Amino acid sequence: MTGEEMDTCRMNPEALLSEHFSSLALPIILEHSRFVANKALQIARNAPSAGSLDLVFIEEAALLHDIGVSLTDAPSLDCHGLEPYICHGVLGRALLEKAGLPRHALVCERHIGVGLTVEDIISQNLPLPHRDMLPLAPEEKIIALADLFYSKKKRSLSTEKTVEQIRDDLAKFSENKVRIFNDWLNEFAV
Repeated sequence: MTGEEMDTCRMNPEALLSEHFSSLALPIILEHSRFVANKALQIARNAPSAGSLDLVFIEEAALLHDIGVSLTDAPSLDCHGLEPYICHGVLGRALLEKAGLPRHALVCERHIGVGLTVEDIISQNLPLPHRDMLPLAPEEKIIALADLFYSKKKRSLSTEKTVEQIRDDLAKFSENKVRIFNDWLNEFAV
């Protein structure tokens, strides 16, 4: 079976996550990812382009978007890898490409904030490959957008951030990040 064929098959994201996370980390990642997946599906179903969106892919990819966290040094999530947390997108991409899920893998790499440009990576001296990591497909944008509404902090996993809180968070990086977020809100009628 080719990677593309595997990518379009119904698979079990929770089983894949359980292969990579400890018994302490898994419930946190699953809860966060379920909130993100539910929000992404809500956005997708209400979007003007709803009929053309792949809802199965959105759900699966949203559940898997943080799989790379398992390889990072994130003790509060019971993850004790060697890589900085900011690397979880590229690490997740590598894990899912190895699992034969290339479309899902791109979501991992591209979901950080509203995406990272090569300029962001260089100017912030991030330990990432020097390439753009921007959500391109509507499904990728929807998952990145949904992820902005939820944190992985144990005490606030179920607390949905407001649009204003997200704008404030993004403004710490640049007004351009806020503009992209606002564009997505308009594009998907959120």
